[in-house]
Amino acid sequence: MKILNSITRRIRRLPSAFSSSALHRTDYTGSLLFNLASFILPALYGTLSKLWVANIDSSMVVLTDAYTYMNTASEAVNEGLPRAAWVIIGDKASRSLGKRLQLTHTLIAFQSVIGLILSIVFHAAASSFAKNFVPEEVRDASLTYVRIASFTVFSGALETAVATATRALDKPDIPLAISTVKFAVNIILDFLLISKFHVGSFTPTVNMQGTIQLVCNLVAAFAGLIYFLWSNTWSFKRHASHDPQEKLRPSFDALKVLLRPGLIFFTESAVRNALYLWLVSTIVALGAVYATAWGVFNTIRWGLIMVPVQALEATALQFIGHNWGDWRRRVDISTRKPQASLKDLRGIVRPAFRSLVIALVFEVPIAIFLTLFGAKPFASYISGSEEVAEVTAYMWRSLDWCYIFYAMSTQLATILLATRPRWYLYQSLASNLLYVLPWAIACQVDDLNDSNAWWYYKFVFGGSLVFSFGAILVVDSLWAWTLYHGKTELEEFRE
Repeated sequence: MKILNSITRRIRRLPSAFSSSALHRTDYTGSLLFNLASFILPALYGTLSKLWVANIDSSMVVLTDAYTYMNTASEAVNEGLPRAAWVIIGDKASRSLGKRLQLTHTLIAFQSVIGLILSIVFHAAASSFAKNFVPEEVRDASLTYVRIASFTVFSGALETAVATATRALDKPDIPLAISTVKFAVNIILDFLLISKFHVGSFTPTVNMQGTIQLVCNLVAAFAGLIYFLWSNTWSFKRHASHDPQEKLRPSFDALKVLLRPGLIFFTESAVRNALYLWLVSTIVALGAVYATAWGVFNTIRWGLIMVPVQALEATALQFIGHNWGDWRRRVDISTRKPQASLKDLRGIVRPAFRSLVIALVFEVPIAIFLTLFGAKPFASYISGSEEVAEVTAYMWRSLDWCYIFYAMSTQLATILLATRPRWYLYQSLASNLLYVLPWAIACQVDDLNDSNAWWYYKFVFGGSLVFSFGAILVVDSLWAWTLYHGKTELEEFRE
């Protein structure tokens, strides 16, 4: 009877959950809707881009993954300082809006400079990059594409900085604007220049697709930056009543505040992505079929399927950052060893568990559907090769259930990411050094070929997801226990 009454009460609350206030971007539901829209558009284009290339030359589909691997190589930069935004810029209880805007400007300026430097480095090292991440069959034709794609690292660094910081500022409409501009311009230019119905009598090329993608990424990133400055910075200067001494320009002091947690996130991402790229280089070495299948598999798992997980993660991080800052303010930010009640802990972690439940509702049916019906036809459609589709479907059947664990661990990890960066680093190092590294070494030592390689890789990639879930459960439990008993020393608050 109690269960029935509880369900009835929740049903009665549904209308209020979809009220205008609940759908506002400062509310969980409203922010989630913005994030879903902003993540689904790039994922949709990522799928369409492979279709465009498959129509041009199906053997070149694997070349589009050079763009992905290049951005993965630079991901440590995009996950360093930007992730510090959840802890620092997301703390609206202890920092004024002016201070948070200055931190945002500093983050964007720093990331833009670093992204430009990385792009120049990748451009200069195009031959070495192609040797490791492009199959031998298409390597000679890849250098121009790799050089074009190198400058997407700059646009990606700028876009990530703007998107992450503005989400922490409760402005998820800005990342949505970036995604909308990128998607719309990409589709228009692709349709006009490289589709089967393109204008003119020229023959579309893969390099043309790469150029279009670069131009659209740059246009979208700068459009998002201008929209942010217009709707937030300039609006703040015009209308807000604030201390005239409050500076909004990027500063070295603001950079130092971001660097402390940012370096922790950078280290975590550098270790994780270095191991991943090491493993990917061995997959690419197996030849074009395997490399293309892995790229298509990534399009499936990181494309439309993972959109709910990514959107839920961003939403949970936004509100856990707010809740953590609010709790630290209430217990006094100068207190280094505060004690949290059960009510405090529930309040801090509620967004993570809310995201966890929704993630399961989305991901379980999707995984089952793809395993039974969708993986092979989808892979065949975007690769243009039945052989690639067979390998991709086998990959998916081996790992489908593991991504349920990934969906759960991603949401649970937001608790550490938005509150205790150092603890987030510890759980990641545990997974990568204790599990992934030994398997990565085994993949290098053993003689892998088409017939036995996936036996190793399914344990590396699938097993790491399960291991990470267990590690996060343990570390989250320790996080709660130490806070409840007042046994953890928190980081010093810095303006």
